[in-house]
Amino acid sequence: MSSLRAFHRYVGIDYSGAQTPISSLKGLRVYMTDEVTPPFEVEPPQSPRKYWTRRGIARWLEEMFFEDRPTLVGIDHGFSFPLQYFRKHQLPFDWTAFLEDFHRHWPTDEDNIYVDFVRQGSCGNAAARSGSPRWRRLTEVRAGAAKSVFHFDVQGSVAKSTHAGLPWLLRLRREVGSRIHFWPFDGWRIPPGRSVLAEVYPTLWNRGFSREGRDAHQHAAFSTSAWMRHADDLGSLSGFFDPNLEEDERKTAEIEGWILGVA
Repeated sequence: MSSLRAFHRYVGIDYSGAQTPISSLKGLRVYMTDEVTPPFEVEPPQSPRKYWTRRGIARWLEEMFFEDRPTLVGIDHGFSFPLQYFRKHQLPFDWTAFLEDFHRHWPTDEDNIYVDFVRQGSCGNAAARSGSPRWRRLTEVRAGAAKSVFHFDVQGSVAKSTHAGLPWLLRLRREVGSRIHFWPFDGWRIPPGRSVLAEVYPTLWNRGFSREGRDAHQHAAFSTSAWMRHADDLGSLSGFFDPNLEEDERKTAEIEGWILGVA
């Protein structure tokens, strides 16, 4: 590994909130690269299902994070909600407490639960933990075109994938613990040798890489893994992990989260 590199592996995940956690989804794609191997698609374990499931990805990540190889993983859904949500529901400014509270109201990791089942009130308690599509996190505003985590049912929406993915972040936090640095909630600076899980927005990088026959989901995951490795090759990742923020903006981002690559 180059002396400049902070990580051994780089994993890009294009996420999907469609159907259930055990549904095989074409929109769930995983690409990985390392210091010598170009980005390649990681196929799900051998089974009758052709594509990954959300549960399958979570289990795969658990196993990978227990390996002694510092790995940077980027997932394209929101990791937290805007400050307005915390204030409306009188929640503490604590990310783990937020995940636990969300999971109690949105049990979207249960086998046969669609996000829309919770939205429509047939299970969970979405009415007690909802937000406005007008609310945007600071990082979404800074990114430009990034949509609100509450903006459902529109092209390019991350709302459904976010509401489907948050319970799996809680599971990883519980199961893998300090082996993962959840950025930036565990701090802006990454301890040497630690694996990192970060929110990404592949639109920032998609156009920088040739499609080469990949569909949109594949290319999003490919571009994420390729960009992260390239940034580490250049020694510039530390700068992206420490974006240029005023003190009040930084405090906000420590609650709302931040998109890796947004300056």
